[in-house]
Amino acid sequence: LAQSLLALFASSLAISLVFAIIPLCHNVVVLAVVMAVAGLAMGCIDTISNMQLVKIYQKDSAIFLQALHFFVGFGALLSPLIADPFLSDTNCILANGTANASSNLPHIRKSLVPHHPGNLSHYDLPMKGMVVTRVSYAFWIMALINLPVPIAVFFLLYKERMVPCFNGSSHPLLSADELALETRPGDKDELSAAGQRPHTAAGHEDLFSCCQSKNFRGASYTYFAVHITGALVLFMTDGIVGEYSGFVYSYAVEEPLAVVHKVAGYLPSLFWGFITLGRLISIPVSYRMKPATMVFINVVGVLITFLLLLIFSSSVVFLFVGTASLGLFLSSTFPSMLAYTEDILQYKGCATTVLVTGAGIGEMVLQLLVGSIIHDRGSYSFLVCGMIFGCLAFTFYALLVFFHRMYPKPSPELDEASPDKAAVPEDTGQYQR
Repeated sequence: LAQSLLALFASSLAISLVFAIIPLCHNVVVLAVVMAVAGLAMGCIDTISNMQLVKIYQKDSAIFLQALHFFVGFGALLSPLIADPFLSDTNCILANGTANASSNLPHIRKSLVPHHPGNLSHYDLPMKGMVVTRVSYAFWIMALINLPVPIAVFFLLYKERMVPCFNGSSHPLLSADELALETRPGDKDELSAAGQRPHTAAGHEDLFSCCQSKNFRGASYTYFAVHITGALVLFMTDGIVGEYSGFVYSYAVEEPLAVVHKVAGYLPSLFWGFITLGRLISIPVSYRMKPATMVFINVVGVLITFLLLLIFSSSVVFLFVGTASLGLFLSSTFPSMLAYTEDILQYKGCATTVLVTGAGIGEMVLQLLVGSIIHDRGSYSFLVCGMIFGCLAFTFYALLVFFHRMYPKPSPELDEASPDKAAVPEDTGQYQR
């Protein structure tokens, strides 16, 4: 936990520093390095936060994962609104002596025809002169908004006495065993003796314990199959999130829909808005519904939505309806899949790393793939690709359920020897994690 919190502190602080530095980067190579650091920090935060929620809350982790990813969607919806007031409608650089006759970006945007969206060679945009953009303020505001996060993580480290220069001999907060003792003081000696061994063993684990070869000795093929199929489901669904939010605008402004550019610009916001709404709805729903059922509803809903989008491909109204529907169905796929897979694998936290990595690779690769296909085959291939990815996601989910049924269940002896069983006697019924 100390290593995880230190990594979260360093990563969240790095993001604030990166956002503050971005406006000062006047070289594309320097900007690329800074953005790479930001991506590395965000990847650490994504993996560690999911993994620790699974390890801490275990059976109850589905609710907390839904809440975590609600804030992910809320941030994705909110950050463009913060940046929008600082975006310029005119060219960001005014040529010397031509301040009143500068090129107007709205004119350029309106002049872009669907058949040649990337051809800007005939517009003479000045590259040297007085800089008039205010977009730097947006980055600095985001850096300030993010700054309370590393401060809060450092405060938690301090309260838990995990800061190296403030280490104490005793733990300040109640552990699970001590909380159980509060309910039944008479069992103090028994519970403390029973809970001592698991805590001692767990103290030697670190962030990379999942990568040790000893964890794979004697593992059945279904153990690896659950990891792989779960990662492939998220590879497809998170890839759909990335490619749909990235290319739905381009699809809408092309023929046969030819939606007005300003109206088409609402589609990505609608998509992320319903993802955020869906994750908010999923918090109470996950309390009543099993993660496996939620994932099934999600992948089937994505498949049906893409099928209807293909059937009504000439309807602008249904494009907006389908975008909202797709956002709802994709919203809870990631946290539900994490909860489902970790439930199969007894909440070791190792599957979370594999699933987060698979989702990130899918979001990166499928955007590149769909972009090149749209360029070669036209805008209609955008929906065809989504339909194919939806079918693959459903197929991999069916394989995951198949391997789940074949996966060996833990023996009763192992259950009794687990930390939860040792810390809490079965007959108390007064403390459950």
